[in-house]
Amino acid sequence: MSEKNWEKGLEVFDRVYGPGASEMVKPYKDTPLNQEIVGNQFANTWGDDAFSIRDKRLMVLGATTMMGRQDLIEIQMTGALVNEEFTEEQLEQLPLFLLFYCGAGNTTALFRGIEAAKARVAEMKKAK
Repeated sequence: MSEKNWEKGLEVFDRVYGPGASEMVKPYKDTPLNQEIVGNQFANTWGDDAFSIRDKRLMVLGATTMMGRQDLIEIQMTGALVNEEFTEEQLEQLPLFLLFYCGAGNTTALFRGIEAAKARVAEMKKAK
């Protein structure tokens, strides 16, 4: 991994998850896993302009909902809320739209992840 890709990946990481989010991965720069995630997945894939970050996030939310991973959904939704990517109406529609594609159990994880992210962002705003 080049230093250039690492730096670009950190920049894109902050664009995806919010200013300063990349601080959590910096201590792990020398691990192969984080080099791949930051230096490739973020620098190249998330950093590519073929789709907007919001478009990519919607794809990740769909895939993550299929896995029923509320924890990962919360991370994605926190980034989306920090970046003001969705209106309140859109946040209500996401689970309704995915209900028939992902099933009720997995979509409940999406709903809970959205609600947890809303609470997290509200706390972040209070702390400022």
